[in-house]
Amino acid sequence: MPGDKSISHRYALLAALAEGPSKLTGFAPGADCQSTLACLTGVGVEIADETPGTITLLGRGLRRLRSPTAPLDAGNSGTTMRLMAGMLAGYPFSTTIVGDGSLSRRPMRRVIAPLQEMGASIEAKDGHAPLTIRGTRLHGISHVSETPSAQVKSAVLLAGLHAEGVTRVTEPAVTRDHTERALAAFGGCVEVEPRVVSVIGGQTLNAQSLAVPGDFSSAAFWLVAAAMVPGSRIEVDNVGLNPTRTALLDVLRRFGARVTVSVTGDEAGEPRGTVRVEFEATSSIDIAPSEVPGLIDELPVIAALGACGAEVTIRGAAELRVKESDRIATLVAGFRALGLNADELPDGLIVSGSRGGSERRPRGGEPDAAGDHRMAMAFAVAGLVAEGPSTITGADSVGISYPGFFETLNRLVS
Repeated sequence: MPGDKSISHRYALLAALAEGPSKLTGFAPGADCQSTLACLTGVGVEIADETPGTITLLGRGLRRLRSPTAPLDAGNSGTTMRLMAGMLAGYPFSTTIVGDGSLSRRPMRRVIAPLQEMGASIEAKDGHAPLTIRGTRLHGISHVSETPSAQVKSAVLLAGLHAEGVTRVTEPAVTRDHTERALAAFGGCVEVEPRVVSVIGGQTLNAQSLAVPGDFSSAAFWLVAAAMVPGSRIEVDNVGLNPTRTALLDVLRRFGARVTVSVTGDEAGEPRGTVRVEFEATSSIDIAPSEVPGLIDELPVIAALGACGAEVTIRGAAELRVKESDRIATLVAGFRALGLNADELPDGLIVSGSRGGSERRPRGGEPDAAGDHRMAMAFAVAGLVAEGPSTITGADSVGISYPGFFETLNRLVS
């Protein structure tokens, strides 16, 4: 698998704030993480590419980033924009962070508000990018998030490293904890309690040599494909097994697949190992609102399980409407184009087999990914069980997170 996107972002940002050179192997190849590297270069971080997937960042240390000479471009990456905003909020210069059309429609108030409470001045267009950050001396806060968001949590913690006193974030539900684990890996002091994370400002981070595990959210497409295509079996090696990321495995067991997990190692607090999924049976799936925070990236491909005749119901996932696309509307339109029964809910969707196909299989068709990488990959998985061919419009968007997706798909089905 390609390197984990979430971990790659965080390792790069913390390496930039550490003292000395950090070497990262298995760094995610997608456009999103390249946007983070470009933004770091823009604030004076020296980055060298050694071999594919291996980079060295020369950390500048806390509070020693440089004022950019031009706007920083986050591309399509919400993680880049939100985490860079947190990291730069405590610097005594102005920074403008821009993004593409999709990113410019995504909500930023949820990260702007706590950073302003810490003392930063941030201008935005009706709560959307571009963001202009006028950094200043920050003070620690106790922030209670209304919406579960690992990105907001991480932005506030990065700002907290530059603030006076203690910064504390309380979440309504557990979200991925890569930032907490990465802070500890870089020698930082971070206190973790159930749904509460705290950091002390002004601490020194130390350069590290770290290997990024394979991306579980990218592996999810192959795991779901094996669970829904009769006769399939797949084994994914060296994939990240952080427990805040692997809720999909339980969903696949409920669906009827045979799932085997073997933890083979742990580096920087991030477990990794092998996952094997085999087709065995199929059953309807109901995703409850309480499950959504741990499945947010996997929900599109979970919905694709409906292509094999099972009914998939997802509720409590209104957050999908403010991702790279309105993922609820895009999924429903795309599944219908493939010949599936699919209906929107205000906060989710229902996918329930095909319309007019034999054995409830979709007939195939021409779904539009709306420029959203996860939509393109979800439609490709659904198309594996279709009676006819499927043509996905906007499929080149997979380069955002998984540039080699279709080459791997060709190899798996050959």
